[in-house]
Amino acid sequence: MHPMLTIAVRAARKAGNLIAKNYETPDAVETSQKGSNDFVTNVDKEAERLIIEIIRKSYPQHTIIAEESGELAGTEQDVQWVIDPLDGTSNFIKRLPHFAVSIAVRVKGRTEVAVVYDPMRNELFTAVRGQGAQLNGYRLRGSNARDLDGTILATGFPFKVKQHATSYINILGKLFTQCADFRRTGSAALDLAYVAAGRVDGFFEIGLKPWDFAAGELIARESGSLVCDFTGGHNHLTSGNIVAGNPRVVKAMLATMRDELSEALKR
Repeated sequence: MHPMLTIAVRAARKAGNLIAKNYETPDAVETSQKGSNDFVTNVDKEAERLIIEIIRKSYPQHTIIAEESGELAGTEQDVQWVIDPLDGTSNFIKRLPHFAVSIAVRVKGRTEVAVVYDPMRNELFTAVRGQGAQLNGYRLRGSNARDLDGTILATGFPFKVKQHATSYINILGKLFTQCADFRRTGSAALDLAYVAAGRVDGFFEIGLKPWDFAAGELIARESGSLVCDFTGGHNHLTSGNIVAGNPRVVKAMLATMRDELSEALKR
């Protein structure tokens, strides 16, 4: 196993165990609001602290970019660990058992290692660049859908950037006439992992942060999926506007979305 993947898996499992334990004792969970419709709990912070501690023990010189702590610069700027300790916080707060720990390692701007761990189902999605994606050790292949007909697409409402609401609803409406159905589960990391596993055929979302998708993107890519922005380019790393699925599904999604994109969403 890739040495950094070993550490990422160890950190994800430890954080996942903490999250699962706290899920059983909701009275101990303290919630606060850090922005518009943006919540954080003491469990997010404690899970993040555990992850950072495990990484620092093995790689004290690496840089860490974490959702709650921001950037913790190391002497080695070329290696960055990108962490979301609890992707799906709103689900966790509501005791809806669908959330994950997401950890990615970027080397010189390219994601090399990825882990998305769902502690409630004990599902560990992993990928190493060029070596494929796995779920609990079994190889993943994405959907083989030929077009949008009969597909299930995953998405997330742009609840933090509601200025895009009209464009988003229009895109949703257009896609809905061509696909079979939608899933909106509340965790982008798991949505991308589910694209990799073929549980959904495609995914799109507006305005994600790097820690939301860094790990899921590599897992999806290593399963044979395409990940791009709304115009088929690679600006999603900056914009957070993401489309994922097999090449044929992505092509069909982009063609359907094209006429509904505002100027802001084309960037």
